[in-house]
Amino acid sequence: QVQLVESGGDLVQAGGSLRLSCAASGSSFAINDMGWYRQAPGKQRELVARITSNGATNYADSVKGRFTISRENAKNTVFLQMNSLKPEDTAVYYCNAQVRRLTGTRDYWGQGTQVTVSS
Repeated sequence: QVQLVESGGDLVQAGGSLRLSCAASGSSFAINDMGWYRQAPGKQRELVARITSNGATNYADSVKGRFTISRENAKNTVFLQMNSLKPEDTAVYYCNAQVRRLTGTRDYWGQGTQVTVSS
């Protein structure tokens, strides 16, 4: 089994910054893509940013230029640096990892971390 544990969510004022972290743990696995998604109350979960094992990235248009995704492959960890936060960024942020094992490849999700941006 593989577990994803997120941290870094908090309450912050508009214009502020936060850094989210997500670490994967388990045995006998490798990770392909990793990403961050978010879900605001009453809305569907949406992609925020993704990063491949080679470091290629893609972002939602709403966060381009403000958020930066990165990863440390040796530590199976992905980060999301969020700058110039807006109230509309308020959501539960979920980490996602595409995990490859001998039995096959599947997606894993973290438990979520709350980000609240006050105006």
